[in-house]
Amino acid sequence: MPAPLLVVIDMQDVFRAADSPWSTPTFGQAAARIDRLLDASGDRVVFTRFVPPPDHEGSWGIYYETFSDVLRPDRDWFELAEPYRSRAASTTHEPLVRPTFSAWGETLRSIAGEPATLILCGVATDCCVISTALDAADDGAFVRIAEDACGGSSPASHDAAITVMRGYAPQIEISTVERELGTVLASGSS
Repeated sequence: MPAPLLVVIDMQDVFRAADSPWSTPTFGQAAARIDRLLDASGDRVVFTRFVPPPDHEGSWGIYYETFSDVLRPDRDWFELAEPYRSRAASTTHEPLVRPTFSAWGETLRSIAGEPATLILCGVATDCCVISTALDAADDGAFVRIAEDACGGSSPASHDAAITVMRGYAPQIEISTVERELGTVLASGSS
């Protein structure tokens, strides 16, 4: 049985920058906790990166009209923020780049192995984290959310997303960094 795969979701400049329309106010708090998970995860880590699609079809057209500032050509917001860019460069797996909120799919499933067990952390709890969690659980993966290593678009939105995901137990389990460090990661990453 493969060790859990730590999936670090969208720790990008577009979510860290205070002047971004997608600024996540608790990015820094989540980052400090993510660093602890990364240190314990060995090579069982994948970083994800959300990027706008080349064409904004269907509801994406309205979405990017609403958030047109993220598409400004003078900003390079869609790279991983440091130190995650450097950390991703030293991991076994290339960052998973996708134009959808959910990072779940064949690539992530193949990296996770069977049965797929994911530990999710990153931003934003109320968008890409919850989308990935629901898709993965719906496809039969075991999903754990390191709640204190996630950040939402607001504290209330973070709490609301956690409440929704809690309702998917036992497929989605809400966890903490301490719990992950003290149990699964500590025993499974050596």
